Amino acid sequence: MSRRSLIAGNWKMHTTAGEAKLLANQVAAACAEFSDRDVLLAPPFTALRSAADALAGSAVILAGQNVCWEPQGAFTGEISPPMLRDAGAAAAIVGHSERRQIFMESDEMINRRMIGGLKHDLMMIFCIGETLEQREGGETFSILEQQIRQGLSEVPALEMGRVVIAYEPVWAIGTGKTATTSQAQEAHAFIRGLIEGLYEKEVAAHLRILYGGSVKSTNVDELMTQPDIDGALVGGAALDAASFGRIIQYQ
Repeated sequence: MSRRSLIAGNWKMHTTAGEAKLLANQVAAACAEFSDRDVLLAPPFTALRSAADALAGSAVILAGQNVCWEPQGAFTGEISPPMLRDAGAAAAIVGHSERRQIFMESDEMINRRMIGGLKHDLMMIFCIGETLEQREGGETFSILEQQIRQGLSEVPALEMGRVVIAYEPVWAIGTGKTATTSQAQEAHAFIRGLIEGLYEKEVAAHLRILYGGSVKSTNVDELMTQPDIDGALVGGAALDAASFGRIIQYQ
């Protein structure tokens, strides 16, 4: 079936409020002529409102780079779903490899974040992926299955319409290495098959699965030809308006 593609830009720990406003304006202009694909931006929390103001009137979706599972409380340093909403965001990224690897977020914590965000009607971009050591050890599919089963625990089929999965092989993030087109497609097909087993065929057929891992203007066209790749989660290239604009305009 035909799924609407999604190109997401994760700005990570980059951009001040002023820089975010400028970049958001440039991205909105780059995707203004396209009505057949979605574009999403995830600035740092401090730049969300500035980006939201710049994107007013555009179709670009705004996301937080993480979200807490509670609406309020004693969680120093966390941002709640209502806070994201108040800042203009309609989505959140959870489970990014940097949160897993650097900040040691567990599958259980990521699952709590997923459920908390969904309770507040946020689109949830759920990231999964294996390390180089795990891939070389032949563990890719077992790791992906573990992350999916635990991360989506107690997420009902009715909520899956607001879930996007992003497959990001950790060894290909910020390294300049990219999974081959066949490696990426193989992982995406495995993920879709697993979702069909956990839920039902209709849920799997509608699920958007993004590829993340050194996506650039030079490789996006080939990646997007694959039947189970529905978009991209872009890091470094999303900070350059011309480069990200070309990714949005994939052929």
